[in-house]
Amino acid sequence: MWGMPVSMALEPTTACNLGCPECPSGLKQFSRPTGNLQWEVFQKILDETAPYLTNLTFYFQGEPFINPKFLELVKTASNRNIFTTTSTNAHFLHDKLARQTVESGLDRLIVSIDGTTQEVYEQYRKRGSLDKVLEGTKNVIEWKKKLKSRTPEVVFQFLVVKPNEHQIEEVKKLGEEMGVDQVKFKTAQVYDYKNGNPLIPENEKYSRYKKQEEGTYEIKNTLDNHCWRMWHSCVVTWDGKIVPCCFDKDAEHRLGTVEKNDFKQVWEGQGYQHFRKQIMRSRGEVDICQNCTEGTKVWA
Repeated sequence: MWGMPVSMALEPTTACNLGCPECPSGLKQFSRPTGNLQWEVFQKILDETAPYLTNLTFYFQGEPFINPKFLELVKTASNRNIFTTTSTNAHFLHDKLARQTVESGLDRLIVSIDGTTQEVYEQYRKRGSLDKVLEGTKNVIEWKKKLKSRTPEVVFQFLVVKPNEHQIEEVKKLGEEMGVDQVKFKTAQVYDYKNGNPLIPENEKYSRYKKQEEGTYEIKNTLDNHCWRMWHSCVVTWDGKIVPCCFDKDAEHRLGTVEKNDFKQVWEGQGYQHFRKQIMRSRGEVDICQNCTEGTKVWA
């Protein structure tokens, strides 16, 4: 193994205010504890990787803005000339926090908007309020204008599921009216999909799964024995566990910890090398790969 990762995901928190049905954070069904990213963990991993990083995603599980120091983390990374991104349900973006978000230097703000009416939105975003999503988005866009800031780029992300697929054109129009920079569509991960699932959209273009002649479903991804992520990026949990991929939501493939290990030693170590070889040998046998989107397309 040579080189260091150019991209990394850091988990600000595992806590979330919503209860989305296919999310371990929303369902409160983690096999690992809930907590916020501690400053010492963040500072150590940043010091060890910042010279190599071009992109830092402040998101894994949970709602990032629940961490009270979240924007301090963003500002620190931004000051190191690293492109920063986060994904949010936008419920906490009141006027003051919206201004602080723009001032933090955050480069991209992905806002989850999975419906254009409350009735549809709440079918997936349980306990969520569409009005709060729109208000939070509006606050950020207004502060960008007031502060004459080009950032953050504001992206509406629409997770396409069966209850909302009829609103695809409507969310494009809504995004244009509000002045967001992009509207993107994301395929939904469904854990129990083989015999069908009420969340799988009818339009296969926006589905990770395809229906077979006998009526069962299979994932579109052919699970070829390679994965660019293994040589380009990784994930660090709120408590400093280093895992290979964002599909390892319960952090079961722990390759090291920030507290006990030097990151370079983990990245080049035997555990990581063994995991990469396993991917190259038989990726279809690796549990976290079996519902992976690599090889399927997300349409914008």
